[in-house]
Amino acid sequence: MSLAYSGLHMKAHFTTVVPVTLAAALGSYLFYQYVFCKTPKKSWVNLDIKKDSVKVVDSFDIEDIGSKAVYCRCWRSKKFPYCDGAHSKHNDETGDNVGPLIIKKKNV
Repeated sequence: MSLAYSGLHMKAHFTTVVPVTLAAALGSYLFYQYVFCKTPKKSWVNLDIKKDSVKVVDSFDIEDIGSKAVYCRCWRSKKFPYCDGAHSKHNDETGDNVGPLIIKKKNV
């Protein structure tokens, strides 16, 4: 009788230990993922330029550019769509490497 009792006791103990162990392992994994494996949050690139438009589109005729035009690609320029150098501050703050789009006329 004591053998049957110890078998039942062992089974009851096992059914308690396994779920608790699994819950602890899952909790530890989720905690590790939350603390150490954070992915950058997706955010808006355009923070405040023409927000009332569905899509920001600027078009220029090549004849109107002159010899050189410098356009913003970081969306931080106060003179958008033209570059004012705001990408330098953006790059320092974020570690990004964005720069302007420079269009030059070819010397013939």
